[in-house]
Amino acid sequence: MVTAPLPSMPLRFVDDPGHERYRGTYFDMYPGVWRHGDWVTVDADLSVVVAGRSDATLNRMGVRMGSADLYAVVERLPRIADSLVIGAELPDGSYYLPLFVVPAQGERFDDALRDEIVAAISRSLSPRHVPDVVVPVDAVPRTLTGKKLEVPVKRILQGERVTDVSTAGAVLRPDMLDWFADYAATLGVRR
Repeated sequence: MVTAPLPSMPLRFVDDPGHERYRGTYFDMYPGVWRHGDWVTVDADLSVVVAGRSDATLNRMGVRMGSADLYAVVERLPRIADSLVIGAELPDGSYYLPLFVVPAQGERFDDALRDEIVAAISRSLSPRHVPDVVVPVDAVPRTLTGKKLEVPVKRILQGERVTDVSTAGAVLRPDMLDWFADYAATLGVRR
């Protein structure tokens, strides 16, 4: 928890005139205290190691892992340009772990590529972290600074509206958020 202003602390969100999304993102868990959502370790010399998002941690059958671990395996594959993994608790109580991949330029997504991805994850990480599905996408939605939108996509897959989780002007490829909303509808998740 951060109880004093931090130099890199965002002051507001784009297109959030009432600051509702900003307050909901950073101040809902601990009223009056900014909570960023990253796991950090403060060492004895006061250096800080940022381990990644606490709210985007994958938890497959009790085995916890950061999404960056999976990206390190998948994005090393020459036929993959980008990827996005989501661990979502769905309204029916199930846990859904889809992996969305952007094939490299000139590559086609097919069963052989899917099998290559699954084998690499199983071999390098854990068979428990093999995704439920591997789905090709045109692009991974990112913030204007290049950060993958894991949490907004997770919330969309859980049934929240695109307009409640992000602002089009703050996203590269905002059309992909609508694509994820349509994908959520195929899962039976209602908005």
